[in-house]
Amino acid sequence: MYQEFFQLATLPFSLTPNPHFFCQLKGHQGALNTLEFCITSGEGFIKIIGEVGSGKTLLCRKLLESLSSEYVTAYIPNPDLTPVEIRKAFARELGLDPVEWQDQHELITAIYQHLIKLHANGKKVVFLIDEAQALSDDSLETIRLLTNLETESAKLLQVVLFAQPELDERLAQSKFRQLKQRISFSYRLPLMSRDDLDIYLHHRLAVAGYTYNNLFTQRAKNMLYRASDGIPRMVNILSHKAMLAAYGRGERKVNRKTMRLAVKDTESVYALHRYKPAILYFVTVTLSFLAISALFYLGSRLA
Repeated sequence: MYQEFFQLATLPFSLTPNPHFFCQLKGHQGALNTLEFCITSGEGFIKIIGEVGSGKTLLCRKLLESLSSEYVTAYIPNPDLTPVEIRKAFARELGLDPVEWQDQHELITAIYQHLIKLHANGKKVVFLIDEAQALSDDSLETIRLLTNLETESAKLLQVVLFAQPELDERLAQSKFRQLKQRISFSYRLPLMSRDDLDIYLHHRLAVAGYTYNNLFTQRAKNMLYRASDGIPRMVNILSHKAMLAAYGRGERKVNRKTMRLAVKDTESVYALHRYKPAILYFVTVTLSFLAISALFYLGSRLA
């Protein structure tokens, strides 16, 4: 592939959520700072909301990497589980074998006793759930009930939910009011600004070992930003394809032409990118027509 051609140590725009590629953009660093502060403060429930492809999983992996040995973490990347499966998965993450207990009451008791032991040894337990919008109603209630495990003076468990905005819509329902009240901190991940894009590209390429001048021309970056809408995952997909196109053409830079090839090859963005100018023109003309009509109407009323 193009790794040797551009003299890179690794691929810079892989979709794998590698914490080494975590970029300290204002929004993402703010989310990480919030998480670290809340966890250090012992807050019971924390929620991180972000659009598809906004970097929630990478943020989760970065948090897992940054926590000290004082913390015991339980991580569920795919929460499409029943309440029973949630409890078993949590037990396994804590190092327990759920098969040893006959029923769910015994399992909960074993989890509670293990949390008490960890607390006595100065350990703090953090339960992280990615893609939390996929949790069923019963599973959400199960997680809420897990946070009831506490001593007289301290919570034995902290929960961090990483989810798409659909979770907020569900939590607005009356039946989830108990859970919603327990969420002490919530943070919404912003998408990248145009300035963020420059920082992001430079950072990813530098981590991958690129030490030369700008690999992407200004016009290529402008097109990349418009086509990706500032979504990190789409930036990665389009950048990777544009570098492939440049490599195929024997070009050492990604220019507007190779970026256009990447956009055309990406079905999820091409149609929208292609018709954006037409949509903008239609909206502008419509608003102008309405404004002129309003002026004529006011004029006739005044006359």
